This record gives sequence, C-alpha cells and structure tokens, in this order.
Amino acid sequence: MLLVILTLTALGSALSQKSTTGIDKLRDDTIRRIDHLWMETAGWQMFAKKKSGLDADLVTEFKKICDDIDAFHHPELPSMVLDHMWAYGLIAEEEDNILGSYATFRKAQARPDPVIFADLWRQVANGVLHDRINRRSILKSLSIVQEMIDDGIEGHKNTFDNALKNAEDFTCDVNQSPQQMLFNLYTTFQLTQLKAYTMAHFSWMLLRIYNQGNFTVESERLKTSYLQRMSQQALAIKSVMRDSKNDLWACDPKQHVDGETFVKITKFLQGYIVNEVDLNGDNTCRENCAFYTYGKQQGCFKDQFCARQPPCRGSIVGCKFVDSDMHVCQAPHFSERRYDWIEYENGRTLGQRKQCNRAVQPVDSWWRYLFWHCSYCFCFCDDPKDGGSDRYFSLRSVTSDTAKNKVVTGMRFVKKGRIVHLQIQQGDLLPHGDINETTVEWVPVQEFDINGEGVEVGRDYHMLTWEHRALDLDDVTLPSGHILTGVKLRRIGGHLNLEIQGTQFNYTKGLLKHNGTRSQWFGNDNTDGALDQPRTMHKLKNPDAPDKSNGLNEVDSRPDTFIEFTSSDAELDVAQTAVPFIDIQPVAPKPPTALVGAGILHKGRPYSGGYVAPKLFTYNQGEHVHDHFPDLNEAEF
Repeated sequence: MLLVILTLTALGSALSQKSTTGIDKLRDDTIRRIDHLWMETAGWQMFAKKKSGLDADLVTEFKKICDDIDAFHHPELPSMVLDHMWAYGLIAEEEDNILGSYATFRKAQARPDPVIFADLWRQVANGVLHDRINRRSILKSLSIVQEMIDDGIEGHKNTFDNALKNAEDFTCDVNQSPQQMLFNLYTTFQLTQLKAYTMAHFSWMLLRIYNQGNFTVESERLKTSYLQRMSQQALAIKSVMRDSKNDLWACDPKQHVDGETFVKITKFLQGYIVNEVDLNGDNTCRENCAFYTYGKQQGCFKDQFCARQPPCRGSIVGCKFVDSDMHVCQAPHFSERRYDWIEYENGRTLGQRKQCNRAVQPVDSWWRYLFWHCSYCFCFCDDPKDGGSDRYFSLRSVTSDTAKNKVVTGMRFVKKGRIVHLQIQQGDLLPHGDINETTVEWVPVQEFDINGEGVEVGRDYHMLTWEHRALDLDDVTLPSGHILTGVKLRRIGGHLNLEIQGTQFNYTKGLLKHNGTRSQWFGNDNTDGALDQPRTMHKLKNPDAPDKSNGLNEVDSRPDTFIEFTSSDAELDVAQTAVPFIDIQPVAPKPPTALVGAGILHKGRPYSGGYVAPKLFTYNQGEHVHDHFPDLNEAEF
C-alpha cells in the first residue's frame, strides 16, 4: 500500500538538485514526503476498522522522517550570545514546549509493540493539536516562535538582526564567526519549526485514519502559512548574513603561558652596551655613539666590561649615547636576557630596578689621550649565530589531503625546535559546505633543522634580520567557488607574507574538483615600496613584553599593513625582549565548517608589544538559502 512512499527519498533528491543549504534541503524533502503521505492516506479511512495495522504503517513512515531529521547535525549555539538577546528567551520557552512534545513523540515511536494502540496515539495527536491545562499546543507554540523570529512588518528588527550585534561583540569567545553563528541560529530555528510541522501533520493523518475528521483545510492552511514564514525568515537571514562579518580569531586566554598560548622570537635585536672604542678597527674614540648606525664589534679593548658579558658576534645597529657612567644588573646566567636593568649616574633607569640576582657592575666611560672620550653606547645586537636566538619561520607549504576530499578547518602557529610553522587542521568535506566532525584532525608539522642537509635559507625558511624583519598583516580571501585547502608563508620584498591555497568544489555534492588547475595559490602582493597605495607600517609605541600584565589585547591592525619584529622599549625593559609575541592558540570554528580565507593580525594594547595571530574566514552559507518554494507550493493534497 505504501509503494509510492518508498520512492519519496529518490523523488526528493531529484527535485532538490539546486544549490541549497543542507537544512533547506532537509525541510523541502520532509515537506514533500509529508505531502505524499497525505495523499496516500486519503483512502485509508475505509480500512481503519480492519486490523490491517494502518496506524502502525503511518507511525513507521513518520519514524523514518524523524530519523532523518534527528540525523541532521544540530549546531551548537553559544549561550553567551543568546543570553544577551531578550527575544531569544521568549523563543526558547516555546521551543522547549515543541521539543518536549517531540521527545514524547519519538519515545512513543520507539515502542516495540507489534500493534499500535489507538488510545495512546489519540492522546499524542490531541496533545500536539490542542492546548492543555499547563501547556500550549504545538501549533500555538509554532505560531509564537515564527512571530518572534520575524513578524514580517517592514522596519521591524528580526531576531537575526538582534543576534548580529551580540555575535560581533563575542566573536573570538565563541569559536564561530558572526556569519556562522547566524546561520547556526537559522538552522536551529528551522529544525524546531520542522519538528512542529511534522508532528502536526502526523496528528491530523492519524486522527483522519481513526475517522475523527478530514483536516484537509487545516493541513493546507498550515502548509501555506509555514512556507510564507519560511520565506520571510530566509529573506531575513540572507540580508543579515550579507552584512555580517565572517572572520574568526582567538581571544586572549585567562592567562598567557609561554609555550602554551604563545611563543616568542628570542635574542633578536637586544639592547647591548658597548664602548665606541670596540666599534672600529682603530680602537679610537674620534666619533660619537650616533655615528655607529650599523657595524660590528671589532674587539674588546683592555678586557673592560666587554669581557664580563657575552659578546655580540653579529651586527650592531642603532647606537645612541645615554650617559657616561652607569650601574648594570646583568641577567642570570643562561637567561634569554642580557640585562635586568641599567641605572645611569644621571638617575635615568632602563628597565624595572629591583633586587639583582648577580653583583651589580659599575660601568664607566673614560678619557683617552686627554681629548678622546670613550663613551659607552646603548646599541642593539643582531646576532643570528647565537645558538639561543630563535628567529626562523618555515616557508614550506602546508596543504590538506585534497586527494581524500579533505579541506582546511583550522590554523595555528606552532614552534618546533627553533622554527615557527603554520599548522592546519583538516576534515572531510561533506555536501552543503559541512564537515565530518569525526574526521577532523591537526596535520602533523613536517619538522626540519635549519642546518639539515639540503635545507636552504630563503627557500625552506626565513631568518629574521635587522634588514628583513617585517611580517605582512593581511586578510586573504578566495574567489567564489573555492574552498581553503592550504596555507604557507613566503617572502616578498624581504617581508614574510601569507599565501593561501584555494580549490574549486561542488557545493551540493561536497566534492573537490581535481582536474586541471583546480587548486591555486592566492595572496596580497602589495609592498611598502609600491607606487600606488603602498603598504603602511603598523607601529608599536614604547612596547613592553606583552606577558608582563594581564590587560586585554584587542585587534588593532588593518589589512594591507605590516609589522616589524623589534626589541621591547629600552625604558621599560632595557630592550631585551623581541616583540610582538606569536599567539599559538588554535583558530578553528566549532562546529567545523568550510573556510574561504585566512589572515594574520596584531592584537595589542598601549605600551605592549602585543601578539601576532592567525585569523580565518568562514564560508557564507547564506548565499545558498532559498527564499521561495514554487515546487512545494504547487503540491496538491
């Protein structure tokens, strides 16, 4: 008797080959299956008094429908966003009523009885359709939910508009971009309304079998109003998502921990005390400190203070005179620092003066030949040969396993050995831009040694130097029809620059395209030397080490800029710490979703070096939301 129903899945698929979201396809297919069941059950009343189990057949068919609804991924909604939406509290109350009845409905479907009991199912049906003493009917709750989501009145704010502001306020706390959160909210509303719609039609069909009425008018009225509401909601969500942001990054943790939430460049451009007599091969003091803008230490004249500190074997840059005499607190042995603080005779202090772990060293300038003043200069040491200087970035590309239909679902910086790498998370791509959560994994970093055989600077890795220490801050997004499948750092004009790989894909089938040049690399090639709108520098003002306080860091950079790794402020930290730090917290939307771009940003606050961090851009599902349903409206009962 139910041969027509057995073809519903195939029929629904045939009618749904248009590019539509997964939740829209589930809704449309469910409505079609219910329409066919309605037509199929129209002649069942004549058999209702026979013990043919027709009510059991109906329950079985609706159990299949509900199984498919429950198999659909129910997205997570961030409570910290929803708690700030007054309207959502009212909607949630009605949703609880619907979902409570749905749970009872599903529990009754699961009964192992070979024969369905009419009294039990009459109670279920009447509970769905009619108000009870302490609870509204499901039809009433459905109407209230739909009214609260969008009343359809021009100029009124809908729930999605209200959600957008809250989503943007909590972007980096909820692991979802505002755009993704809005679509998840839309999906959740759709699922709840679909469950109510399904229960109502089941109830009418069952009561019709039991000769309790015809209910055709009621069913047609509900379908018409339901599709009108779905169209309203679709137009609303598309409009709001079109204006919402799709970027995502990680907020500051409760406490930054070296090696757990951040890593840093070490012993790079450190403040360094050197006498000018050691900055030239003639051992003379004819110039002044400012003369030595770039050079090397030539010796250690008469084993003075230079002999009591580790030498700078690289370049010495940016020298300046502070004062002739000073007291120096050297950092403990094996520290990444050279000095903890310096106090000059004129009272000026570099760094925070406190108890010194070593004997404080007096360091005095002197006169030579009565007319040469050999001054101690405060310079910066750029010594890549220092074994404790970690200043390397991998230039090797990192891609998902596209041959197995895997795409990038997350990204982070990691430090392996002395090298900073980009690491990706990957997962299997599914139809409608979804990701199989059970397949999500971080791809192991391909480690290598800068001194390894065949490893070359400029090809395999980039080494920061005084001349080449810039990192480009960019948002790189993919052309339409592409999905993120790889990332890498490259060198452009001496800058580190982010490049991303995009691969074309079929949204409906969830398949990457492999033929021809389906995967391409994209980036922002602009430089600070460009004639037309050159890159500008994101400057740090008197930056201290960012882990010295727990102040909140906020995104303060713009795309198409760059930042230079430099030393911390001399006044605050004796220029001993390389800044900015590198945020290694993972950036990965939850639940995982398709991505269409990546970027690098800077998070900071006044007088802090801040952190450079990755960001991601989620796929805009709103482009595939359908707001009209001609084939569904044409279906007849």
